Amino acid sequence: MTKKDLIGKVQNQLKDCPSRDVAFAVNIVFAAMAGALQKDERIDVRGFGSFSVRRRHARKARNPRSGDPVHVEARRAPFFKMGKDIKKRMNTPK
Repeated sequence: MTKKDLIGKVQNQLKDCPSRDVAFAVNIVFAAMAGALQKDERIDVRGFGSFSVRRRHARKARNPRSGDPVHVEARRAPFFKMGKDIKKRMNTPK
């Protein structure tokens, strides 16, 4: 599902709101989530899951093409942990 698909699904639920306003609201939610992750804050969405930031330490890797060693800098990466409700829905047969 793309962001455009998500906006379309929300628009189908909110028939009174113009699609421009729905798209604006979806963009605000995503911007707020990205801002929270940038500040190393955790995001919990009940029934869906949680988003957090994990730190990756600097390490030595190798270039798969040449085999030469490469230094990989330390970085932060987003992490999603699925909630119990969504995991249960995904693992039940249709």
